[in-house]
Amino acid sequence: MSVVSEESQISSAEDLAEKLDAVDGVSSFVDQRSNGTQIRPVVKLQVSSENWREVAESLYVDYGVDYCSMITGIHWPESKDKNWEIIYHFLRTGVKNPPHSEGVVQPIITNNSELTGSDVPLELEVTIHLGDTRTPSVASIQDIWVGADWNEKETWDLVGIDFEGHEGMRRVLQPHETPKGYHPLQKQHKLRYHNFQEMYDDAQGFKRKPVDSERVK
Repeated sequence: MSVVSEESQISSAEDLAEKLDAVDGVSSFVDQRSNGTQIRPVVKLQVSSENWREVAESLYVDYGVDYCSMITGIHWPESKDKNWEIIYHFLRTGVKNPPHSEGVVQPIITNNSELTGSDVPLELEVTIHLGDTRTPSVASIQDIWVGADWNEKETWDLVGIDFEGHEGMRRVLQPHETPKGYHPLQKQHKLRYHNFQEMYDDAQGFKRKPVDSERVK
């Protein structure tokens, strides 16, 4: 089975990072991860919230980034340089719809070891920082990548970061009757162990002690 060479992946990642670094509101570099047998380059971007929608459209249209695998939100109330953080994980898979000939699907046969340039699959990680605000929000990318739909709902549900323009936003992990404005992963709810012996709140944040509250965790 042919695989994309490590050299091709690194070269393609560096080329993409250089192009993106020249875009307004974007800072980009190449990081490396290892699965134990092969180095895997990751293109990392820090993007301003004001430029995010334009950058997202360019990633999809100009650079072939075709899959949003995960979105994570973090609340940093004590941080000096950010109060909220959104992290997106993307892939450029290079998978294309096969052509049809007289109603018959024609297979696409690719020698992965010969892929170069924009055809090389890549992993991207995008970070957006938001300042001190009670209403954190960024532009939705639901209409660009279908994989962003659930992830934006989940991030809003748990962290309370809104995605402007998202259609059909609703609770997906918390009960539908959860009080408006309650998002359990915001740090003021203190869903953490106190002296590693008991919880402040239960999972819903209504201050019910768990049955094992007296046990050392």
